[in-house]
Amino acid sequence: MKEINHNELSHFNAFKEGNDVAFNFYFNKYYNRVLGFSIQFLYDKDEAKNVTQEAFLKLWINKDKIQTETGIQPFLFTYAKSICLNLVRHNKVKDKFKNDLLNQKERQLDTQILNSMHFDSLELTELEVLINKVIADLPEKTKQVYLKKRFENKKNEEIAIEMGVTQKAVEAHMTKALKILKEQLSDYLPSILIITLLNS
Repeated sequence: MKEINHNELSHFNAFKEGNDVAFNFYFNKYYNRVLGFSIQFLYDKDEAKNVTQEAFLKLWINKDKIQTETGIQPFLFTYAKSICLNLVRHNKVKDKFKNDLLNQKERQLDTQILNSMHFDSLELTELEVLINKVIADLPEKTKQVYLKKRFENKKNEEIAIEMGVTQKAVEAHMTKALKILKEQLSDYLPSILIITLLNS
């Protein structure tokens, strides 16, 4: 295991304390790696961006569970892998991959998981409860659009057809949902996550 220098340790300690600048350091360090990894699984850059954003959100929520600086990258890749595999199975596109290649990716990733991070013991935190509450309190149609877009990975056109509204109405509901989320979560999330949430 490589030695962690003083600067990295300072970043990690600040990250553990909830420092935005320290989080931005890790976001910038690992974002493209996690995104590239997710694209290899999904062959869809937009979906991969959503996966990457969610992985970093989970990192922030569970920062207290990361024991060392070397646990950050395995956490991000492990969570991203889990989401990607679920999407692959859900979308029934597993036949795009050769089984041996998919299994090889999993084996390679599994070897990176370190004892410094208790991934299996993740549980709901106050922030996750708050996020769920904000979503639950959205106006009904706005909530439906947000859930279909974020959790069912549907396109605006699909949502519009399902709900019997125009695509512009779908876009308006998403804008409204993101504005409310930004206002309600700005005191709890790093600014860079808010930015990616709004721009995704």
